[in-house]
Order: sequence, then structure tokens, then C-alpha cells
Amino acid sequence: MKIIDMHCDTISRIYQERRQHKNANLRKNSFQIDLMKMKSSHYLLQNFALFIDLSETAQPFETFCHQLFIFQEEMTKNQDMISPVTSYSEIIENERQGKLSALLTLEEGEACCGNLEHLQDFYNFGVRMMTFTWNFPNSLGSPSEPAPLHLLKYHPKNQQTPHIKHDKGLTTFGKECLMTMETLGIIPDVSHLSDQGIQDVCRLAKKPFCASHSNARSLCHRGRNLPDELIRGIAEHGGIIGANYYGPFLSDSPDSNNCYVSRVQDIARHIRHIADIGGISCIGLGSDFDGIDGKMELENCSKMELLQTELKNYGFHESEIEQIFYQNVMNFYRELL
Repeated sequence: MKIIDMHCDTISRIYQERRQHKNANLRKNSFQIDLMKMKSSHYLLQNFALFIDLSETAQPFETFCHQLFIFQEEMTKNQDMISPVTSYSEIIENERQGKLSALLTLEEGEACCGNLEHLQDFYNFGVRMMTFTWNFPNSLGSPSEPAPLHLLKYHPKNQQTPHIKHDKGLTTFGKECLMTMETLGIIPDVSHLSDQGIQDVCRLAKKPFCASHSNARSLCHRGRNLPDELIRGIAEHGGIIGANYYGPFLSDSPDSNNCYVSRVQDIARHIRHIADIGGISCIGLGSDFDGIDGKMELENCSKMELLQTELKNYGFHESEIEQIFYQNVMNFYRELL
């Protein structure tokens, strides 16, 4: 079974490890994702996010550039196994050559630093998907679950950051970013964005968009998860939702040790619900590997057969599991890349 995963933080984890003077690489490591594990699970494509934590940097564009260098370096070192893609045809060519594909994404729109021209820079660097926010209010909009503002090191231009409320939608600049992203060919990603912000994207977007790593709120009552009306909104726009594997986004109930365990059954349960609400064509995979921790049945990307088996238990036919594992995202990229 081929696999496409719409979100992981592996490059950012390598970046953090190297900042601590530790050796880390993409080919083989102890993380949740490396190339050897991906190859063993028959991955077709992995979205690699460059994640910017505004509590750790006052220079988000420079932090993006540092992580971009690592991505480019790892692609060059491992060109026998993987190659970056910016178009659908390149995915097909990599598959023909027996190579994995890497799609570069950006998690935290404040890397723009209030400058629309940076979106062109991102596109030129190969970025083909971007979230508006992470967990801090920024110049584009407000997050679904805001982190404490006193942690914020970067203060967006022309924003009185402490007074931004998380229940607000896209800012004027955020709406300009949406239009520019669609014009350039950068896919808008609404994971982490507030409900009002996602409603704004549903109202304003002229092309399909995605929630690369989000689950269903009716099954787990976290703000990061999507209510049914927004699942429908994304689906009606031809968009796609990548199911997240993080325990606290899967279940409201911790175990006896007060830990939220990531169980394959719960991942399948969210996939079943999203497919029932938005249709089978709107659901894919968005693991959040190397950006999540805790006890996980899917310990890493080599264990994906566990999810395949559980989806069968939830009534999905083999052809539908193929849609979930890779075909839906391939169709999405065929239209947008």
C-alpha cells in the first residue's frame, strides 16, 4: 500500500538536535520518520514542514532559512532515495525512478514577517503549502488553541499582539496572503487556524485548500480539531483533511496514568467520522510525526500496516483505504501543483 503523509516535523527536529550539537540526519535515525523506515512502508510522498515556534525566535524568516538549508542538504545527501517535488509530474517521475518524494511546507505564516514578497520567496524555494498560524496570534490571523502570549518573542508588525483574541478570523493581511498564495500556487493549510479563520478561508478561497493534520472535534473536544460544519466546508471546496495521530487530539479520555495514548483504533475512528461527514474523497493522512510525543501504537512510520488493518475493521474496503492512504492526496496535488 502506497502512503502519502501531509505533515511531519522531521526537518525541524533535525534542526533542533543540531542546535544542541547532536548528530541527526534524515536517512536513518531514532525519530518517527527516516528514509529507511519510509522505504520499508512503501511511502510515495512525505510533506516535510519547516516549523517556526515564535516563542523560540524573534527572527522567523531567518529561522525558516536555517531549516531550509537542512532540507536542501538532506535532499542532496540522499538523492539516491528521495527527491524534492514542486509539481505533480515530478511525483510521477520520482515514482517511476523508484524514489520517494518530498514536498516542502511551512508551518507558521508569520515567517512572512508582514511582507507579501516573502511568499514569492517561499515559492521560489520550493514551498507548496503553508499554515496561516501555529499556536500564537500573528499578523495573518488567530490560532485555534493559543499558547500563552508572554512566551511570544516575535511581535508582528502593526499588531498589538496581547489584544488579539483567538476567536477572530483572518486579518486583512491574512486575506491578502490567501489571495497571493492561490495566485502563486502555495496551498493554504488551515490546521491550527481558528474556526472563524477557517470560515473566512471557506468564504474567500477560489481554489481547494487543506487541513494537513487535523481531526474531528465531535469525537475529541479540542479546539485544534474541526467541527462537522468545517469538515463539510473544506470538503465542499474540494479540499482534504489529514488525520492527526496525536493522542490528545484523538480522545478526550486519558488512561489510568492520566496520559493520552495514541491508539490506532482512535485514528481509524476519526477517519471514519470525517469520511462520513465530508465524503471519502476528503480524507487523507497527516501524522504530525516528529512533532508529537507520548505513548503511541503507531510508534513510527514503519508501522502503518496497523492502521491499514484497523481501517478494514471500521468497514473500509481496500479501494477506499487506498484513497485514504494516498489516492485522495494525489488527486488533490494533481489539481493544485
